[in-house]
Amino acid sequence: MSNRTFTMIKPDATAKGFTGGILEMMLKAGFSIKAMKWTKLSTEQAGAFYAIHKERPFYRELVEFMSSGPIVAAILEKENAVADFRTLIGATNPANAEEGTIRKKYAASVGENAVHGSDSDENAIIESNFFFSELERY
Repeated sequence: MSNRTFTMIKPDATAKGFTGGILEMMLKAGFSIKAMKWTKLSTEQAGAFYAIHKERPFYRELVEFMSSGPIVAAILEKENAVADFRTLIGATNPANAEEGTIRKKYAASVGENAVHGSDSDENAIIESNFFFSELERY
């Protein structure tokens, strides 16, 4: 089990000015930021990041959405990071998310759900490596 996870604050949340509030929730939950960048994915980069979903009907829409505006990518650290962060972000559908979660507070819909969080230690490593070199982490 790793003590690091990966997250992205998605274009819907950055466009609405929720970045600061979301980062504050992460820090208050005990996560420390080990790498962070403000960037915008190209269609090709978004397609590569979400390649695991290439055969799914929502893939094209997801790629378009994730390349539609800036995102904040970050590596977070905390004991039991992946599971604890998944709890903090809440259910993909904000209508089903628990009170006090990021998605309950900031997400608008299943598609515009404010944040991404790695679903496993393995994916946290893969996703972190997609965005950050070793020189960009501490």
